[in-house]
Amino acid sequence: MNSSASVPLLLGIIFFSTFTRSVLGFGDALIAMPLLAVVAGMQIATPLVALVASTIAIIILLKAWRRVEIKAAWRLIVSSWAGIPVGLFFLKAAPEAIVKAVLGIVLVAFALYNLIVPQLPKLRSEKLSYLTGFVAGVLGGAYNTNGPPVVIYGTLQKWPPPSFRATLQGYFLPTGLAILISHGLAGLWTKEVLRLYVFCLPVIIAAVFLGGRVNQKVTEGQFNRIIYAFLLVMGVFLFV
Repeated sequence: MNSSASVPLLLGIIFFSTFTRSVLGFGDALIAMPLLAVVAGMQIATPLVALVASTIAIIILLKAWRRVEIKAAWRLIVSSWAGIPVGLFFLKAAPEAIVKAVLGIVLVAFALYNLIVPQLPKLRSEKLSYLTGFVAGVLGGAYNTNGPPVVIYGTLQKWPPPSFRATLQGYFLPTGLAILISHGLAGLWTKEVLRLYVFCLPVIIAAVFLGGRVNQKVTEGQFNRIIYAFLLVMGVFLFV
């Protein structure tokens, strides 16, 4: 950070991205990473967002762990771990721009269809959780974009908003902890990153609390429309 004047802006970004994650269960990195990269630089933004993301997941799960769809979460986690090595191979073999463009098209098409004709049936096959997790692992290992397949799977399961939010945390936390370990081994946990993280803690706690209140009050129909709108934005961002 080149100026202390940037700290309030950083805290504002962390609050808004954390609030979004607390309401929806995902989306914080999509908001925080590009903005913090400008404000603080990638060397600070990358480890800070990872620290914040894992903190959000832990805080949510401390209260909402009973809402986690355990069977679905562990299937997604195990199959994602299997997909990560494939993703690392993909990173070398497939052009990033093409893969992200295809993923963006899928997200935009899925979101628009559900916003216009929201009549997809509930997904009842548990076997698809393995395929979803594997695809998420491939995308995560290659391009750090493991979220979209899991979010789509959750919407097709038609979990109520509290379960959707909690289950995503149950999936993202193990992945996030692995990322934190890799950042630590790479020397990204600098004094500046840890100092900013401590500053962010009160903001994170407040945003998680407020976002949780909103999550509990929205109806399933409203929640799904918000999810689809956010997926639409994610799809567009993948083209940028």
